[in-house]
This record gives sequence, structure tokens and C-alpha cells, in this order.
Amino acid sequence: GDSGDGMQLTGDRFTSVSALFGNDLSTFPDYPAEIRAPAGTVMGVSSFQVHISDHDITTPGDAPNVLVAMNPAALKADLHRLEQGGLLIINSDAFEARDLEKAGYDHNPIENPDELSSYRVVLVPMTSLTQAATEPLGVKPRDAERSKNFFALGLVSWLYSRPIEPTIQWIEGRFKEMVKESNLAALKAGWNFGETSELFDHPYEVKPAQLPPGEYTNITGNTALAWGLVAAGQQAKLPVFLGSYPITPASDILHELSKHKHFGVRTLQAEDEIAAAGMALGAS
Repeated sequence: GDSGDGMQLTGDRFTSVSALFGNDLSTFPDYPAEIRAPAGTVMGVSSFQVHISDHDITTPGDAPNVLVAMNPAALKADLHRLEQGGLLIINSDAFEARDLEKAGYDHNPIENPDELSSYRVVLVPMTSLTQAATEPLGVKPRDAERSKNFFALGLVSWLYSRPIEPTIQWIEGRFKEMVKESNLAALKAGWNFGETSELFDHPYEVKPAQLPPGEYTNITGNTALAWGLVAAGQQAKLPVFLGSYPITPASDILHELSKHKHFGVRTLQAEDEIAAAGMALGAS
């Protein structure tokens, strides 16, 4: 989807639920440059690839079985990754003339039967369905659109037989008031759409991996980096300072390091990257 559509958040939640379910997994977050490209353009596409399995795996995979394209730019940027015969789920609401133009299309690919004939295409009006699900809550259509990533998460959770209860608990602890209710409504609407629409042959089941007993930690590279910085400070007997501008992926490192003040870590949210670099130089 577009940068700002919440694709990293959606992928992270699907991954966490799969880890709790017991699957082995590997992920590949792919986000654009921090100097954000114009909305709706191919250079601004943010994606998250996750490989789940019932056995030991070491790679996020070369060719996904399923691609969820939230807009024309996402389709153009990542369609080549999808395996032949793979499932292509498209947010059909996003394929208006202006969206197509920004993505560099001179035609509408979902109206050309030959262009996508190598894939199993399912068109889902995610934006309007999200707006319909949140309208009874009094959410404005523009605000409701921000929850469409949770609609997609609910749909894919149904498709892969993921329980949504852990995601519901996470949403209730992460968001407040109207945003929380909107995201919950969108998640459940996506799940129910998969269950009732009869657009899919069947849901898939990926059983838990047969992993040896023990204590496991679900960790990302950002968290690993933060823990490494804490450990380095402890080994060197020096305080750690991070000046940071919050944007993916830097936000996660800032969030994690801010939890470890008891290890002599100090964090400061800067107004831009240059200010953050100046603060780090000053602290040193």
C-alpha cells in the first residue's frame, strides 16, 4: 500500500499472531525512503512480506502465494513478485482515474482481463466496506479510510485461519476512543467479509511448527538493534543517548530504547533527522 497506509503495522500484527499460533516465520519489511514520495506513486509504496510455515524456515520467500494490493501503485510495484497462479486481492475502490494516473497507468489494469490472467484475482472494495462498517460509530468517511488496513488484516486473517482475538486485545490496548472502535469494526468487517462473501474457494490452514520445547522470543531487527545498544552501553560502562526523528523504521528503535532508562539510556524525539544527528554529536 501507500506509505502511511499502515502496511508495516498490518504485517507486524499478522506476524505476531502467527508466532503466538506456533508457526515458524520469516519477514521482509520493505518501506520507501524517509523523504516520502508523493502519495499514490510507485516510489512511495510500502510493503511487508511474511512467510509462515509448519516447519523450520529461514527466508521470507522469493515468490509470495498471495499479494494484497491496496492501490494501483502497489500493484505496479509488487505484481512481479507474485507467483504465477497466485492469489491477487485488490482494493478495487482505489482504482479511480486519479489513482491510476499517479501510479503511471494509462489504463485500468483490473478492467483488462488479459493483463491479470496469470493470477486468481479477487476484487474487494475495502475502502467503502470499511466506511460502511464504521459509519454507525459516527466516523467520518475520510477518517474511516485510515482503518482499511485493519479490514485487510481481518480478511487475510480469515483466509489463513488466524485467530483475531490477540489482535482485538492489541487494538484495545494501543488505541483510544473513536480510533479504537473504528479499527475494531474494520478488523471484524474484514473477517466477516471473508467468511460470507464466497469469493474464495476456502480458507487455508498452516499448522503450528514442531519446534523443540523452550522459551522463544519474537524479535525484529529494530528491537535487536535497540537491545544491542543497551548491551554495548553496559559493556562499555557508558550512558547511551539516542536523538531520533520518528518515522518507520526509526520509530521502533526510539520506542524500545525509551523503555530502558534504568540502564542509563536517554532518548529525545527531534524535529528532524539533522537535529537528531546534532543532538547525538552534542551528547558525545
